[in-house]
Amino acid sequence: MTAANRSANAISTALSFLCLWLSCSFSHAQPDSAAVDRKKLHTFIIASGVGYTAGLVALNHIWYKNTERQSFRFFNDNAQWKQMDKGGHFFSSFYLSDIPARFLKRYNVAEKKAHLIGALSGFLVMLPIEVFDGHSDGYGASLGDLVANAAGPAFFLGQQLAWKEIRIHPKFSFQRSGYAALRPDLLGENLLGEIVKDYNGQTYWLSFDVDKFMVFPRWLNIAAGYGAEEMVHGRDRENRDLGFRPYRQFYLAIDFDLSAIRTRSKLIKTMLYVVNMVRLPAPAFEISRRGSKFHPFFF
Repeated sequence: MTAANRSANAISTALSFLCLWLSCSFSHAQPDSAAVDRKKLHTFIIASGVGYTAGLVALNHIWYKNTERQSFRFFNDNAQWKQMDKGGHFFSSFYLSDIPARFLKRYNVAEKKAHLIGALSGFLVMLPIEVFDGHSDGYGASLGDLVANAAGPAFFLGQQLAWKEIRIHPKFSFQRSGYAALRPDLLGENLLGEIVKDYNGQTYWLSFDVDKFMVFPRWLNIAAGYGAEEMVHGRDRENRDLGFRPYRQFYLAIDFDLSAIRTRSKLIKTMLYVVNMVRLPAPAFEISRRGSKFHPFFF
């Protein structure tokens, strides 16, 4: 069996297990789930499986099209890219936990059960990415990635258990760095590829709903951000050999909480939820090896 076939089989197995597990979770009526809308729930499970598969195909094309397949292996990449890639895994797995949980609650699934299933789903749906990496000659499955994949769902579930709501939101922002032009095969050949691959342009944030802790405007949040720059290779030594000096960037910034906008429209609520995953341009204070800097308009 080829590495590509093993990868496909592993992905199919993961998807089948996830769909089967979700279906079995609601196969027997329980007192707290008597009002579950099973027809809509099953439609959601099937639609999610189809959409997820399409997403994996797209990711495989964007990220792995220039790599060769190999036998599955693990690879320690924890020292690479200033751990920016781990931020991406944490961010993705958090929302892959939150979104299913929201849908399950919409179909009248008990909150605790919805949160537990959402958290487990968030971890499971990230597993095929490690399968892709494990069979790619340019990467390898990463234990660090698996930890980040678990940290996102744990962060989601921990907040739900502690506060019964999300008060600290992971967010993402991106601006073109210029480094992708130096290695387009690795950092992206176009805007979409750069958003996914160019860690120099990415920033990951934790946005705090301050009004949930003290008197504060509902629409205004405080966000802490993390980024890195001067990276055209994963490891610092490789970058220094080319004359670059990779460094970390830390931010404290204003953020906007779009969930504070009240509307009865489900479509608008959904749009606001999606946009709220992104930290919109606003003033930010940066601290890095190069010193401190105030950005009046930072994305």
